[in-house]
Amino acid sequence: QVQLVESGGGLVQAGGSLRLSCAASGRTFSSNYMGWFRQPPGKEREFVAAFTWSRGNPYYADSVKGRFTIISDNAKNMVHLQMNSLKSEDTAVYYCAAKTRLPGQYDYWGQGTQVTVSS
Repeated sequence: QVQLVESGGGLVQAGGSLRLSCAASGRTFSSNYMGWFRQPPGKEREFVAAFTWSRGNPYYADSVKGRFTIISDNAKNMVHLQMNSLKSEDTAVYYCAAKTRLPGQYDYWGQGTQVTVSS
């Protein structure tokens, strides 16, 4: 019903920047809530940021607040995660996700894109 594809990952030095992109296709109008998650090596998946299409209000985890920014592109059904001042602890596989309602689990997930921050 909804397909999500992440891109933009790669290798970057600490203090550098990367921009991740999430392209949504299918019945995107039914998925009002978008989220970014990440899974560091050997750790569980954790929340990074969230965005609501109808309201356009972003929400960030404390660990990335002030460094990461969600950028939306309604015309292209894309959301971007601008990551600045990257740290080694930001190294993870990053996933975008979507759901139709605010409470509960996310319904759709992308394949993930690797972000590696070197010191």
